[in-house]
Amino acid sequence: MLSPVSYNTIMFIDEAKIYVRSGKGGDGMVHFLQQKFITHGGPDGGDGGRGGDIIFRVNPHINTLQLFQHKSRFIAEDGHRGGINNQTGHNGKSLTVDVPAGTIIMDDVSGEVLADLIEKGQQIVLYRGGRGGKGNPHYANSRNQAPRTAEKGEPGEERHLRLELKLIADVGIVGMPNAGKSSLLAAVTNARPKIANYPFTTLEPNLGVVTLDEQNTLVLADIPGLVEGAHMGVGLGDSFLRHIQRCRVIIHLLNGEEENPMADYTQINSELALFDPRLGQKPQIVVLNKQDNPDVAERVPSLVAQFKKHGIELKVISALARTNLKDLLWKTAELLKTTPEEEAPTVTSIPVYKAVDDARDFHITREEDDTWRIHGKAIERAAAMTYWEMEESLRRFQRLMETLGVDDALRKAGIENGDTVTIGDYEFEWQE
Repeated sequence: MLSPVSYNTIMFIDEAKIYVRSGKGGDGMVHFLQQKFITHGGPDGGDGGRGGDIIFRVNPHINTLQLFQHKSRFIAEDGHRGGINNQTGHNGKSLTVDVPAGTIIMDDVSGEVLADLIEKGQQIVLYRGGRGGKGNPHYANSRNQAPRTAEKGEPGEERHLRLELKLIADVGIVGMPNAGKSSLLAAVTNARPKIANYPFTTLEPNLGVVTLDEQNTLVLADIPGLVEGAHMGVGLGDSFLRHIQRCRVIIHLLNGEEENPMADYTQINSELALFDPRLGQKPQIVVLNKQDNPDVAERVPSLVAQFKKHGIELKVISALARTNLKDLLWKTAELLKTTPEEEAPTVTSIPVYKAVDDARDFHITREEDDTWRIHGKAIERAAAMTYWEMEESLRRFQRLMETLGVDDALRKAGIENGDTVTIGDYEFEWQE
């Protein structure tokens, strides 16, 4: 079981209000030259130094606004006062405020967007420090050769700001409705998603943060349950599939209470692949949930062996009982370390991902041996991800062909019972 001290104390913070003030410029000095044998030295008061700036910088090592729950005032150093002998005061030290990628900075009063920071290492000087005041030499002239006046430093800028985080999660949790995605997220973070045993409990992605230790923090996104045809907008639509594009690693959660978890696994991967080819390339950790159910626990050995037969390591957990969650999270953290980050976008706002346009594109040819070949990246990818020896997987693939219009196209092309159909490296006999 997870330790609540280690895993359940960090909340996902995506909004914060802070106060910032750039440094005041140092005051100019009133002073006159004082040297031996000089009775009426001229003005030699130095100028003040410039105040420190307020700088916001994207820090790739942080991914929440948690820091700002404990510190909400950020004040840069004031410039130093000018010295004698026309010495300019030292400039105040600028203050750099680190924020995670995806932070939007707004004026809390007007709501004006001041900055949108999304790229690693990106920084912006949001408020300049005040200019240093002039020393009294600047005020000397032919009529006033001994001015006893100087200029104070320019005040810094101060603002109340609102920070909002539009975060790209490290890990996306996908699975059929009621696989336990929200329960898993709630078990390892302080996220409070709505949890119930009916379809589409999750109506929007939920984010949570789990801290394994000081160096390892994961941001998890609970992606609403996917159903057949999700890539075409069926069910809750393809809008949620866009969120998974932003994740680097996928936790593929399976419901151990379902009759055929392997078929569910195949179906989800087909939907992901049809939506965007890149999703099929993302590393996955396949997890069977609800081990706390005695019937599920009894089936675990056979299910592990079934997945192993297809080269898939099946991890087994119970989100409800919180068993094996620590091992799952460390496995995820290790996988993240070996998964390269996608190239940062060059735009000044968070990119909006769209489904692949050719998800439904295919064409049919008649080969020299009278077989029918179906060409199309999406359908070929789905075929390669189908376990043909499983009857339910075959039925689901058949429904997919109907949804994409492949069946109708074959009939219009003149296919007959007993003809051979080839998709990629797979072939089967056509039967009406």
